[in-house]
Amino acid sequence: MIKAYAATEAGGSLTAFEYDAKPVGPGDVEIAVESCGICHSDLSMIDNEWGLTGYPIVPGHEIVGRVAKAGAGVAHLKEGDRVGLGWCSSSCLHCQPCMSGDHNMCVTVEQTIVGRHGGFADRVVCGAEWAVAIPDGVDAAKAGPLFCGGVTVFNPIVQLNVRPTDRVGVVGVGGLGHLAIKFLSKWGCEVTAFTSSGAKTDEARAMGAHHVVDSRDGDAVAGLAGRLDVIISTVNVPLQWDAYFAALGPRGRLHTVGAVLEPIPTAAFSLIMGQKSLSGSPLGSPAVVADMLEFCARHEIAPTTEHFPMSKVNDALAHLRDGKARYRVVLDADF
Repeated sequence: MIKAYAATEAGGSLTAFEYDAKPVGPGDVEIAVESCGICHSDLSMIDNEWGLTGYPIVPGHEIVGRVAKAGAGVAHLKEGDRVGLGWCSSSCLHCQPCMSGDHNMCVTVEQTIVGRHGGFADRVVCGAEWAVAIPDGVDAAKAGPLFCGGVTVFNPIVQLNVRPTDRVGVVGVGGLGHLAIKFLSKWGCEVTAFTSSGAKTDEARAMGAHHVVDSRDGDAVAGLAGRLDVIISTVNVPLQWDAYFAALGPRGRLHTVGAVLEPIPTAAFSLIMGQKSLSGSPLGSPAVVADMLEFCARHEIAPTTEHFPMSKVNDALAHLRDGKARYRVVLDADF
């Protein structure tokens, strides 16, 4: 029997919940949960914002723990190994994306908190391909947010072939954005952070931003016209899109990882003139997650975290809803 915390209705508080454990089948591992980060996506699922939620729901997809059981055929992990699990929990391993190393784009990818229960629990079962070993040099107590927020912003750096000489803008200095700034700074880029909170200016600079711009100041954004090679938007609210496209130089790209529900409007000539592009990406494959963790170990990068015991999950969720998180909230298991 797995002990957990679940919401039973949209927007509801989480309460203690138990359910029968999924059998550990061939290719699976069971993780004894030590901690689990809270992502804004957990709030979206609790509230059924995306229409994907079935109740009761056990949220949590930034899981860190130790392998408690390894199913038949699992050769790369053993009992006691410390691993992390993010948004994806299983993939088919035979479709074209999986065979190409893009497991995160598997046509039947299983999502950790969609149609199944996640990591606000004492244990969770997943496909072993998605349980990624945490290397020495990565602080496991802080590592949970890397498995969703971290790889969400690390993946486009890899996929877009961002170069150390590039000038990159990061929209939003929050759970995703603060990690993007840390990654890009160590990648060697000139980093411009856009934030609507002046209180975050000094913190953004301490994280590695070379420039900080008030995202509400149209003149300040307009003053960057033609300067940036890439802009990564990490926010889930509409922007002054034309201003950000104008801030891109030739062949510049505006890339979103924030789940903006409204369409992104742009005129064809905003793209044609300057050969600019608009794109987005989902998290990352297990291989990209592993590379990100090694990069973090090498450069001593860790999320900036606040910790709550898992028994205080509702307090932690309220802290995030109120916009008080600096910058990721982690629940420490205390069952």
